[in-house]
Amino acid sequence: MKEDTRWKLIAGIGLVTLSLALFTAHYLLFHDSHHLFIFLVGDIAFIPIEVLIVTLIIDQMLESRERKRRMEKMNMVIGTFFSTIGTPLLAQLVRVDSTIDSVKERLVIGTDWNNEMFKDVQVCLKDHTCSIDIGHVDRDALKNFLISHEDFLLRLVENPMVFEHETFTDLILAINHLTEEVKARDDLSILPPSDLDHLTKDIQRVYSQLIPEWVKYMEYLRNHYPYLFSLAMRKNPFDESASVIVRQSP
Repeated sequence: MKEDTRWKLIAGIGLVTLSLALFTAHYLLFHDSHHLFIFLVGDIAFIPIEVLIVTLIIDQMLESRERKRRMEKMNMVIGTFFSTIGTPLLAQLVRVDSTIDSVKERLVIGTDWNNEMFKDVQVCLKDHTCSIDIGHVDRDALKNFLISHEDFLLRLVENPMVFEHETFTDLILAINHLTEEVKARDDLSILPPSDLDHLTKDIQRVYSQLIPEWVKYMEYLRNHYPYLFSLAMRKNPFDESASVIVRQSP
């Protein structure tokens, strides 16, 4: 028997024994079995209401609060990911996407955006097919970038909260796989066409998952942290005029 199960069994037996002892003490003191059974039946009858209040109402409220707190921590993790890896990696891949022009303007997010506009972009991205031109990818730079952040990615995987966010988990696993692929090749400049096709698919898998996650992250910042949203807009990899330098409007 497991230690946790044994502890629960002992506690249950102890509580039942204590209850029987108290009922016995009540009877020995007052010798009134009639009222004793009235109280017993009344307490048993109230149990379903207690279950309703404790389990279905209070427990749900506490669970909802705990879920919100976990999601807040999860969004902090996602924010760290994008500031460290996500946005710089996205900036590298956008430059070699031959089909990005069809959606690029729609990804220039502004302060006037609302939730409906973010939803429209997500729908648009579902119909967009990313097309990475491996011939224009600086493979050595990509390899060095991924390897330099390998420890950070491993720490993300070790974080149990990451697995509560399915699409973000898939993105992290895709980046980890791409990192392992480029690490396994000594010279990325002399690969045969078949291997280049394989690497292209790995890169496109990362890229196609990275864009929607970035849009969701931007929406979260827009709704909760306007000052972080301001910086993220000024680092927008899809906006060629974006600059972290704040300039006075004409």
